[in-house]
Amino acid sequence: MADIVNLRQARKRKARDEKDQAAEANRLAFGRTKAEKQGSKLEKARVDKVLEAHRRDDEHQ
Repeated sequence: MADIVNLRQARKRKARDEKDQAAEANRLAFGRTKAEKQGSKLEKARVDKVLEAHRRDDEHQ
């Protein structure tokens, strides 16, 4: 025999699972500590400085 499923509970379970997945994605995207954010900002600034130092001044092409 087939299992009896309460559709209201199934919809709520599905919505809860989708909400949990969205929360996990947000934790990965935005859940960094202040030190991690600051470290990546400093690294980006260092890389930009190196790239700018090696830029050629040939603007008259």
